[in-house]
Amino acid sequence: MSDRLIDIVLDDTGLSLPSPEVEQERRVAIYDLLEDNTFILPGDEGHGPYRLRLAVRERRLVFEIETEDGSRLGEFHLSLSPFRQVIKDYFQICESYFDAVKRLPAAQIEAIDMGRRGIHNEGSQILMERLEGKVGTDMPTARRLFTLICVLHYKG
Repeated sequence: MSDRLIDIVLDDTGLSLPSPEVEQERRVAIYDLLEDNTFILPGDEGHGPYRLRLAVRERRLVFEIETEDGSRLGEFHLSLSPFRQVIKDYFQICESYFDAVKRLPAAQIEAIDMGRRGIHNEGSQILMERLEGKVGTDMPTARRLFTLICVLHYKG
């Protein structure tokens, strides 16, 4: 399938160094994303695969898209305002989850993880709505991209 990503780069210039947990989330999300994703540019269907660079600039999420050979196709920006609360909630529950893994029984960890997945799904749904008309994607791809957006917001 050609409507997919074959490379993704996070522009983390000026960001805090991620914790080991956040770095692991980043590596897993990128690996999973490159293994299986749907990334369809309306009007350019079937002309992929694509390379994506994600960045945050001037409080906007920037998607820079290139062809497989590195030719620039363009970029678009999304306001981060719709994501702020869900990203904040996601970081808080992730912190609780990572703390729980160290000291709580499995049943309690599972309950926290269910909440974490719910917030993650909410952020992924917002992303899919914000991408409408710009990029066609599926929920698994949106989930992995949302993880990477969160990584770009890590404050340490």
